[in-house]
Amino acid sequence: MKAAVAAILAGMVIAGGVSAQTAAPAVKEDFKPSSLNQPGQQFPQVNSQGYARFRIVAPDAQAVKVSLGLGGRGGTVLAKGADGIWTGTSEGPLDEGFHYYHLTVDGGTFNDPGTLNYFGSTRWESGIEIPANDAEFYALKSVPHGNVSQVLFPSPSTGAQRRAFVYTPPGYDAAAGTRYPVLYLQHGWGEDETAWSNQGHANLIMDNLIAAGKTRPFIIVMTYGMTNDARPGTLPNFDVKPFETVLVKELIPYIDGHFRTLSDRGHRAMAGLSMGGFETKAIAPKNLDTFAYIGLLSGGTFSLEDVNGTPGYKDKVKLTFVSFGSRELEGNRAGPPGQPRADPRVNAEALKGAGYNSAFYVSPNTGHEFLTWRRSLYQLAPLLFRD
Repeated sequence: MKAAVAAILAGMVIAGGVSAQTAAPAVKEDFKPSSLNQPGQQFPQVNSQGYARFRIVAPDAQAVKVSLGLGGRGGTVLAKGADGIWTGTSEGPLDEGFHYYHLTVDGGTFNDPGTLNYFGSTRWESGIEIPANDAEFYALKSVPHGNVSQVLFPSPSTGAQRRAFVYTPPGYDAAAGTRYPVLYLQHGWGEDETAWSNQGHANLIMDNLIAAGKTRPFIIVMTYGMTNDARPGTLPNFDVKPFETVLVKELIPYIDGHFRTLSDRGHRAMAGLSMGGFETKAIAPKNLDTFAYIGLLSGGTFSLEDVNGTPGYKDKVKLTFVSFGSRELEGNRAGPPGQPRADPRVNAEALKGAGYNSAFYVSPNTGHEFLTWRRSLYQLAPLLFRD
């Protein structure tokens, strides 16, 4: 188990880097404001090649750097103009999709006042979006839309009222006699229950899939995985049991009692990205009377030894879904340092060959980042709840 967590953590550092290239092309001067900018703000900007440009007003500063840089390392150093304004362009094009970043100004960490903030890395970080060629599947379109609502549920085990966000599909309120399957969808380390809606666009992905007739409508529940008190270096010792209690004993009964769910195990799924995938692998196989569908998104893999050692897995689990970004599978970058990593593709094929319903997906040209997980949800959703 500790090796599995180490593999996930090692993969986390890959997020959001500049795409590998042999020679830097000439930078096109067709920069436009990022789609995530605050209203009326012109910077940061992105061009058609995926370069990012930044502009920070800090006339008294001595040094300004943006955390986005080559491979996520080093950052983009800004240059100060005579007017006291700092500007700079990324060294190369960034991977398509969403990226967190922040500013370092004279050694202090700050958010970019030009863009919106998203909870990641255990703090509210600035966000930038590099337009993706396949962005249509998570675009805001003129289709019927579901709702994302906040609920507060009692948690006697933690002595608190806890929060979850619940996506209900289009037509839920009008279809008073209809009950729906439920996917419990977990965020990664450093994030919280807002991530899948804000960074992941899970609601828009579902709206578009449902409108196209590609998936059965279902409810998605997103709650905090209780992971962020741990820090890198201590996560291999993370105790998932308190969250398992919150999820299985407290949240699921609350959702079944307050929403029109199909509350049998055959209509309930659990999936998660990165650390949320680790939680899914640790919780779902131990609760096969609760979950029939299991998904790991950049969050580990299932081997034949895993499933054969889990009583009832073959009879009770209707789908085992595993996905990664292609950059996560290059070399041994997603594995524990100095140790070989089990090939998730080989594991998925072994499960399929042994008669398990196993699905494996690789997001092209992405790493440990939200475009990988948006694409993964897009692939996963149509496979769920096929009665």
